[in-house]
Amino acid sequence: MTVVHRIAVLALEGVAPFELGMPSRVFGNARSEDGGALYEVTVCTADGRPVNSDAGFSVGVTAGPEALAAADTVIVPPTHAMPGLLRGEPLPRTLAEALAVIRPGTRIVSICTGSEVLAAAGMLDGRAATTHWEHAPEFQRAFPRVKLDEDVLFVDDGDVLTSAGVAAGIDLCLYLIRADHGTAVANRAARLCVVPPWRDGGQAQYIDRPVPEPTVATTTATRAWALERLADPLTLAELAAHARMSLRTFTRRFRDEVGMTPVQWLTVQRLEVARQLLESSDLPVDLVAHRSGFGSANSLRQHMRAALGISPIAYRRTFRPGSPVPVGA
Repeated sequence: MTVVHRIAVLALEGVAPFELGMPSRVFGNARSEDGGALYEVTVCTADGRPVNSDAGFSVGVTAGPEALAAADTVIVPPTHAMPGLLRGEPLPRTLAEALAVIRPGTRIVSICTGSEVLAAAGMLDGRAATTHWEHAPEFQRAFPRVKLDEDVLFVDDGDVLTSAGVAAGIDLCLYLIRADHGTAVANRAARLCVVPPWRDGGQAQYIDRPVPEPTVATTTATRAWALERLADPLTLAELAAHARMSLRTFTRRFRDEVGMTPVQWLTVQRLEVARQLLESSDLPVDLVAHRSGFGSANSLRQHMRAALGISPIAYRRTFRPGSPVPVGA
């Protein structure tokens, strides 16, 4: 029988509607193999009463702080109605009392400036965290005890996770599904939401990528072409030739559009394929390495340790407990 994970999403006064609805949509699309729901998402407020959103309409709920007390995960979306938190003002009493009922060991998650609420509650003291890059300087001044990293999409600090603005919240939700139930479930949830299945948390928050003029060639088609050939030893020259650009132009345009070099991008895509194979199959590591384009088990091990800090076998055991160690691993 599938154990349903209970999530409470705390709607604050001045909440941003998009981020408020995001967890219900993403986690609601996470299903077991037999189609059963893996998460139960409840939207609540600190006192059970409606709150006003920052979009001009009110949000009615059916739950109050009791949902926080019963939750396995609590998610705090952003609000624009508490600017005083960045000036050192305390949390409103009702909100502080509501946060106090959260059980020890509950997973706490913030989206965007929801991190300010966690920081004001002391939940981020001495911990690594992130927030929206635009608010980072004020955040750091207001909460000097927080180990702020303003350059990443999200930070996993064990039972407390924080994300940057808007889309980074989707990335973190998918990351949690993946951590809880593996790649296949997370990828299906992403497909149903029509969003990319994975962006590494350490990816930069903000990269200035000018939109190409309509008459300017892009690298989009070449990236799609490369994704179908990741097992092949693709070279930069082959990629540039496919895009019908010089090496220099292709590399510059690729970085402008993607935020990383072609080689870095290929490595990220190949790691994603390797992770999926490790999670979903008992293929020997050397065959996983071949199919994902790393060529050898040693190369795959080196890249996984560098990017994830873990070996292929250890990764497989984490996501597939009890799986046998295949011959050739």
